Amino acid sequence: MKRGCNMGEVVRRGYVPSDSKEFNEAALQILNNAGEDLYYLLNRNYKIKGASTFIGNHYMLSERQRLALVRAISSQVDLEIRKMKECQSPIEEVNIDGFNTIITLEVALSGSLLVKGMDGTIRDLAGLRGTYRLIDKTRIAIQYLLETLEEKGIKKAHIFLDAPVSNSGRLKQLILEMSEAYPLEVRVEVINEVDAVLSGLKGVVSSDAIILNKCESWINLNASIIEEKIPSSWCIDFCN
Repeated sequence: MKRGCNMGEVVRRGYVPSDSKEFNEAALQILNNAGEDLYYLLNRNYKIKGASTFIGNHYMLSERQRLALVRAISSQVDLEIRKMKECQSPIEEVNIDGFNTIITLEVALSGSLLVKGMDGTIRDLAGLRGTYRLIDKTRIAIQYLLETLEEKGIKKAHIFLDAPVSNSGRLKQLILEMSEAYPLEVRVEVINEVDAVLSGLKGVVSSDAIILNKCESWINLNASIIEEKIPSSWCIDFCN
């Protein structure tokens, strides 16, 4: 089986035309200031929802700009928790947040906006909210995922897909078909409550902040894939 091919019409996952204006150089200067203020409030135990609303109103940010801040900024306590749990040495088995991982790669391949959070993870702003369909970027996203697992010496990958999300069954079949070309043991499971399951596991691949805070250990695989295989992606860096 070929390791990569196209699928259907060309679709830009997560593309919003106004992003070019709302995240231009001038806007990013404002966002960086807003990020510093949000970080300050989070470190004083303000809840993210109320703090981001206050900061967003103060700087007159758009909804997309506010979402970018929420995805990127974390309290120092949360950053320390995630850093402590991040796998630094090679591991052989991973548990993957399927939609979280593949959608972010599709967004990167689409040239749409990504944010690199303070914890080093890369997140998208696609917000599909339960509606998903396979696009022309899906195969290459899966290919890059499987290639990277092989390159990192990972032997087993358990991929979890959210049952309530549309086309989860089709995505499962595509992953399994493509995995046959790789020397990996790949299992794909379509279940409810993916977040809850991953929160109790180790070797987790996800950028979901709640999962990262609760899981036993995690690996920052998406950042590796995007930085190594999709270097031309559009990513705003809040990490430094």
